[in-house]
Amino acid sequence: MLSSKANWKYINQPPVEERDSIDIAISPIVKDLFLQRGMKTTEEVKQFMQPDLNHLQDPFLLNGMDKAVERIHEAVERHEKIVVYGDYDADGVSSTVVLLHALKKIGAECEYYIPNRFTEGYGPNEAAFRNLQQSGFDLIITVDTGIASVHEAEVAKEIGIDVIITDHHEPQSEIPDCYTIIHPKLSEGYPFKELAGVGVSLKLAQALIGELPVEILPYAAIGTIADLVPLVSENRILATFGLKEMQSTAYAGLNALKQVCRIEGDPTEEDIGFRIGPRLNAVGRLGDADLAVDLLLEEDAEIALEMANEINQVNEQRKKIVQDIVDEAMEMVQTDKRVIIVAKEGWNEGVLGIVASKLVQKYDRPAIVLAVKPEQGVIKGSARSIPAFDLFEGCMTVRELFTQFGGHAQAAGMTLPAENMEPLETALNDLLFERLSEEDFKQELYINAILDMEDIDVSMIEEMEKLSPFGMGNPKPLFEINGVPKEVRQIGSRKNHLKLQFASADTKMDMVGFGFGELKEAISPYTEVSVAGELSINEWNGSRNAQLMLEDLKITAWQLFDFRGKKAEQLLPDTGKEVFVCKDLDLTQIAEQQETYTYQEALSTDLRSYQTIGFTELPASLHDMEEIIRQMNPDNIVIAIRRVPNQYPFQFPSRKEFIDYYTLIKQHKKFRVAEMQKAIEQHRGWNEAKVNFMSDVFADLGFAEKKEGWLRYTTPATKKDLSESMIYQHCIKQKETERILIYSNYQDLKKWFESCMDTSMNQKEEAMYGL
Repeated sequence: MLSSKANWKYINQPPVEERDSIDIAISPIVKDLFLQRGMKTTEEVKQFMQPDLNHLQDPFLLNGMDKAVERIHEAVERHEKIVVYGDYDADGVSSTVVLLHALKKIGAECEYYIPNRFTEGYGPNEAAFRNLQQSGFDLIITVDTGIASVHEAEVAKEIGIDVIITDHHEPQSEIPDCYTIIHPKLSEGYPFKELAGVGVSLKLAQALIGELPVEILPYAAIGTIADLVPLVSENRILATFGLKEMQSTAYAGLNALKQVCRIEGDPTEEDIGFRIGPRLNAVGRLGDADLAVDLLLEEDAEIALEMANEINQVNEQRKKIVQDIVDEAMEMVQTDKRVIIVAKEGWNEGVLGIVASKLVQKYDRPAIVLAVKPEQGVIKGSARSIPAFDLFEGCMTVRELFTQFGGHAQAAGMTLPAENMEPLETALNDLLFERLSEEDFKQELYINAILDMEDIDVSMIEEMEKLSPFGMGNPKPLFEINGVPKEVRQIGSRKNHLKLQFASADTKMDMVGFGFGELKEAISPYTEVSVAGELSINEWNGSRNAQLMLEDLKITAWQLFDFRGKKAEQLLPDTGKEVFVCKDLDLTQIAEQQETYTYQEALSTDLRSYQTIGFTELPASLHDMEEIIRQMNPDNIVIAIRRVPNQYPFQFPSRKEFIDYYTLIKQHKKFRVAEMQKAIEQHRGWNEAKVNFMSDVFADLGFAEKKEGWLRYTTPATKKDLSESMIYQHCIKQKETERILIYSNYQDLKKWFESCMDTSMNQKEEAMYGL
C-alpha cells in the first residue's frame, strides 16, 4: 500500500438526466463540470463560457460611492492634492495604478504613497498621515487597505485631512470613522462581496470617469488573480477581459514585465499567478514597493525594460532568502504541536508569508512565522492556515494578545509583544485539539470524476479550457485515473520528478509528478496505482497528446517488493514502520535503525503496528513465514533473501527412482557407496549428492544400515512410507521453501504471499510416496 498525502474528497456526480438541460455540443464530462459548479441551464453555461462586461454591477450600488465621487470631483475643482495610499503586494500595487489612472484622467493633482513594510509596517500609520498633511495633501484615498485603521482615521480627523477608505479585507468589530468607506462586505445592496482590492479600486475609477476604463483591465486581472479571491461572477469577468487586454496592451511597463517573464502568446491565469504576481510582490517584500508602481506607470519602453529586469533580480534574491529561512525554520518545528510558531531575529519579515506557506505544505499544520524585533520588544510576521481551520476567526478569539492583526481565513499578518508568543501557541494549539481531528490536518483534494483513459482526448481537454480562467472558487478540475503503469521512472537532472505511463489496448497516457521522484521505489511491479491530477495537453514535435499532471497518488492494495540479491535498506525509506525478520539475526543487510527479529521472536510478537515486513533469510519452515504474515497482514512485504549454498544440489528423486535404488540395495546386500557411485552415475545419471540422500532416507527408515561408508540391506520391521523419514520431509520442505522464496518468479511469489494473507488459507498438500 501507499498512502496519499491528501484526503481525496469526491464531488457529487450530477444525475445523468441533468446533462440534457445543457443544450450545448460539449462532452458529458465537461457538462458535469458545469453542473458541479451550480450551472444547470444552457443560458447559465453560455454566460459562464462567454463573460460579458455588461454583466458587471453598477459601482454606485456600493455604499459610500456617491459620497466618494462627489468629494473627489470637489477636490479636482478646488485643485486639492490627492494621495492614493496603497499596499505593497501585487493587489495593492495594481489597485494604486488603477486609481491613479482614473484620477489623472479627470484632471486630479495626485500622487501615490505606499508604506515601507520594514519601517512602517502594514497599512496606514499615524506618522505617514501627519507627513502627508504637512506635505500639502488634502485628501487620502486608501486602496486595498485601511479597514482596520481605526486610530489612523481619528488622527486624520484631528489634523483636518479627509480619508476615503476602499478595501476588501475582513472588517473587524470596530469600523474606522472617516469621510466614507467603500467596501463590498459593508454594502448590503451590492450583490458580489468577493472583489479584490483592485476590483474595488476599479469600481471607484469607473464611477469617477463615468465609464469602464477597459484599457486598465490588465491591472485588474493582475490584482484579482494574484490576491487569490474567488474567480467567479465579477472577478471572473475582470480576469477574463484583463487577460485579453494584456495580450495587446500598449502600456510599456506591462510589456516589459511580460518580456522578462517570458510570456508569449495569450497570457493565462498561471502567467499571473506564477510569474507576474511573484515579481511584483518581491519588490515590496524586500524593500520599497515604489519600483513596482513606477514600472506599471512607466511610458518609455527602454526605461521600463531596465526596471523590469531590476524587479526580476529582486525576485531571484527573494527566492534565496525564502529558502534560507525555510531551512532554518524547519529545524525549529515541533512536530508534536498542532500549530507551528517559529521566530528568529534577523529574518526578513517581507517573505515570512511565503515561508509560512511552505511550512504548511510540508507539515500540514497552520504556520506562523515571526521576525523578532528586540529593540521594540515585539515579534512581527505572517501566518498561513490549512483548509479546515479559519485562521482569522481562530486568532480573533485571542485578539488581546496582538498589537496589530488582520487578514483572512487562510492568511494573516500580525504584530505582538515577544512575551505573548508562548500564550499564543498554547491558545491556538488547544483550540486546534478541540476543534480538529487528525484527518483534518491532511491536505484536501476535491476530485471531479474518476475517468478511464478511453474517456480522455485532446478535444475534451480543449472543451474543458472553456471554464478558464481557473482559480479560487473555480478550481482547475481534478480527475482520478486507475491503472497498472507500463512504465515508472524518475526524470529531471536530479531525478526528483516522477513519470508514469498508463497504457490500454487503444491508447497510452503519461502522468508527470513534479517533486514525486522519491516515490518510484515505493511502487512495486504489476501494481494498480490511483493517480489524481489536472489534465493538460503536451505539445512536442508537432504532436499533441493528453497528459495528467500529478497532484497525488495512492496504492490501496498490498505490495510485494522483490529485492532478492539486493540490499533492502538501500531501496526502502526508513519511516519507523518497517520490521525485518532474519533466520538467526544475520544483520548484514539491515540498516542499524531498522527493527529486527528472529523468526521465533516474530512468531511470539504482535507486529500489527508495523506497515512493512521484510525477510532477509530463509525460514526453517514455510509455515513460520505463513504464520507471521497471517498474524500481521502487512501493507507491504519486502523479500530480500539472498541465494544460499544449495543444501540439496539435485533434482528430487521420483518414486520410481527410490524403488530402483532400493532394488539395487536388496540385490547387492552390502556395498561401499563411494565405490558404487561411478557405475550408478553411468547407468542412472544420479549424482553423488542424490545417491547419498536416498541412502540416508533408507537408513532413516530402517531399510538399510549406513556405517563407515558401507550401505547394508536390512529387513524392515514394518512397512513404512517415505514420508515417515525426517530426512525426506526436511528435504521436501527445504526444496519447497527454496522453490517459492528463491526460484519463483515475481507473479508466483506474490500469489503465494496472498494465500498467506487470506484468512481462509488453503492448506498445501504434500506428496506422500510409499513402498
